[in-house]
Amino acid sequence: MKKTLSFNFLMFTLVFLIMFFSNLICIIGMIVLYYIGFINDNVFRPYIVPGLAMLASLIVGTCLSVIVGRKILKPANELIKAMQIVATGDFSVRVKKQKKNTEMADLMDNFNTMVEELGGIEMFRQDFINNFSHEFKTPIVSIRGFAKQLLKDTLTEDQKREYAGIIIAESERLTNMSSNILLLTKLENQQIINDKKEFYLDEQLRKCVLLLEKQWSKKRVDLNLQLEDLQYKSNEEMLSHVWNNLILNAIKFSPEDSEIIIKCYVKNKDAIVEIQDKGIGINPDTMKHIFDKFYQGETSHSIEGNGLGLPLVKRIIELCQGSITVRSEIGKGSTFIVRLPMEDDRS
Repeated sequence: MKKTLSFNFLMFTLVFLIMFFSNLICIIGMIVLYYIGFINDNVFRPYIVPGLAMLASLIVGTCLSVIVGRKILKPANELIKAMQIVATGDFSVRVKKQKKNTEMADLMDNFNTMVEELGGIEMFRQDFINNFSHEFKTPIVSIRGFAKQLLKDTLTEDQKREYAGIIIAESERLTNMSSNILLLTKLENQQIINDKKEFYLDEQLRKCVLLLEKQWSKKRVDLNLQLEDLQYKSNEEMLSHVWNNLILNAIKFSPEDSEIIIKCYVKNKDAIVEIQDKGIGINPDTMKHIFDKFYQGETSHSIEGNGLGLPLVKRIIELCQGSITVRSEIGKGSTFIVRLPMEDDRS
């Protein structure tokens, strides 16, 4: 701010000096010409008063311009100061909103909008780093702890198998987390879907159910499939991530001996897939963040997960120009509804 004020003062001073000395040179020149006899009294006298008046008006006008100029340049100076603060990484700064509808007022409003967006991105980045560090560190600590236990000679064979099983499970958790992060990062930088081909969406859902048979059989969950024959054109491998994550979530949050209903049908030229469970449901606060990276509504970690599945699902559906909505009621379960447009994908 001091640099800005110094620059403004320097500019005003420079303009004043140029104008002052220009007028002064003209007046001195006339006086010299008068004394050497080049001009007479009749020519010289009429210009004395206007010359002095011009010099006085120059001084008064320059002083007024300094005062008025500072007022006019004040918003610009505030904006420059705010930009310097933003350059240091502080996105909490805001400039005062202008009452008049001018270009400067629009500039100030746009600046406030910009730093608000930057602040949100920075907060998201910090949360992402913190959450990623926590989620990545937890299985590593577990692996290290149980690996140290395996070095003990006093362990029984059952204990060794148990600890080895935990190490394998945590290693798989790290692998899945790394794969999901890499895939999600790739998809966030991707704008179009490549390698489209026609396939049967109902058959893909059946395959996903079979791949997860171990999980739903262990909890004795009944899979009720209501699938219409539905031919669809997209990236088959990419969409398989959507169904795997949604069905796996439904299984994880379902109680034993319950039912999961999976529907597939066409409505209004959209391919609709519904996955309904009879689980614990989602509370309204959690519902607001279920598609955020690393967000887990179940904070006790009694249910496995890393908070990357649903953000991945949402991004893939966005690339398909589709949408996903959730209906849920505490204690009665949740229904995830995916809508995928068919017109564009058949082109």
